Amino acid sequence: MGPLFRALLRRDPRTGMMPARMRRSLNPFRGLPNAREVWAWGMYDLANQSFTLLVTTVFFGIYFKTIVVGDPARGEALWGRSFAIASLIVVVLSPIAGALADHTAQKKRWLMGLGGACIGLTASLALVGPGDVALAMTLYIAANVCFMLGENFLAAFLPEIATRETMGRISATGWTMGYIGALVCLPMALLIPGVATGREGGFRAVFVFAAVWFLFNALPTSLYLRERGRVAPAASGPLLTAGFRRLAQTTRELRRFSSLATFLAVFVVYSCGVQVIIVFSAVIAKDYLPNQRDLVLFIWALAGVSGVGSFVTAAVQDRVGHRRVISAALLVWLATAVGAAALPGAGAGPPWAFWIVGIGVGLGLGTIGSASRALVGTMTPAHKAAEFFAFWGIAYKVAGAIGPWTFGEVSGSAGRRAALLVVAGFFAVGLIGLWFVDVGRGRRAAEQAEAEAGTGALDARAAAATQRGAPGVGVEAVDRSGL
Repeated sequence: MGPLFRALLRRDPRTGMMPARMRRSLNPFRGLPNAREVWAWGMYDLANQSFTLLVTTVFFGIYFKTIVVGDPARGEALWGRSFAIASLIVVVLSPIAGALADHTAQKKRWLMGLGGACIGLTASLALVGPGDVALAMTLYIAANVCFMLGENFLAAFLPEIATRETMGRISATGWTMGYIGALVCLPMALLIPGVATGREGGFRAVFVFAAVWFLFNALPTSLYLRERGRVAPAASGPLLTAGFRRLAQTTRELRRFSSLATFLAVFVVYSCGVQVIIVFSAVIAKDYLPNQRDLVLFIWALAGVSGVGSFVTAAVQDRVGHRRVISAALLVWLATAVGAAALPGAGAGPPWAFWIVGIGVGLGLGTIGSASRALVGTMTPAHKAAEFFAFWGIAYKVAGAIGPWTFGEVSGSAGRRAALLVVAGFFAVGLIGLWFVDVGRGRRAAEQAEAEAGTGALDARAAAATQRGAPGVGVEAVDRSGL
């Protein structure tokens, strides 16, 4: 047993507890001057986990396929299309919403409004019964649009609450809080009568529970997260026109931020595979784990592995570089996708093989999301955070439209094994493309844009930079070197 593990297991002889210094070292908020605000920001990740996990990943896809549609093959195809339609809607809405939020300094109002709408729509899924295919698709698409747009605005706060040297740590801390939410809310959902046996009433109760979880845990975000943006000077014409004008200006400036644009293109490719994993993981696992309780246990274990991966990422990401962390995650997922394609049919192989694939999926999920978000934040000017993170959201939603749809069509025509190999291809191309992203150049472009915009535009970044002793080696030494 190594010294680290011995230190972790050592207890104070007087109190029987872990030494105070070790407890402090495990505190992800240590040394942050705005620790309460970072915690409140991360609580939204914890809160909306009930939608992304309980609704999208685990229960509603199965409920929709088996009970609402009643035809597994047709249900799987319609499920993939529902997610793709929601993604396309967000692609259209994201840029103008981000431009308006930056123009009016109302990112928080957008975030909480979208969260409230998602909560109401999530609860309304309990009204869907057998045969209500159109109603189920409409409600889910609307709820997912609100969820995904909200994710954009949540990410847009990152440049305001973190320095570039702590971007990875704070992003991964929020991601970790999301997986903590998953580890808690999933077992609670399993306690609802009828869920373990897959009864219709149990599914409906889960959707109400997901809405209540979201509402309660998002309250700290509403109370403590601050809006630091400044309202843009009044412009002639309607507000919507001003939003489009600002969006057009940002689009023209993207040539200046070519490193960020290159990363977003690469991000689209590998996110196609990520979106497939999120949308179809429970559907695929159901074939290998037909018992509902075993399926939930598998997803819970996957969330636990993801949480560990995200926690470790928070500790090392700013030192080793965001791009290296993403590359490591893509290597893991490439091996996982190939391994999943090599698995024998359901019931034909050893159960441990499927669990190994699940561990790989969890490690990838716990690492790649927070690292990608942090890398975008590193190359984003603080005064254009909502707009630039809207483009990040667009990239992810384009992947959400392409990936699941492609997987569903290939799976239907050539079989699931061929579809999984296509997913592996997404990861492989993304891994290659990542090495064409010059992170140092992207960071310098963002810093120069902030300086040119004046002191008013730097207020948000300066607030995060007040922390002392921030580790200034990681991004400077690693990302600026091009590694």
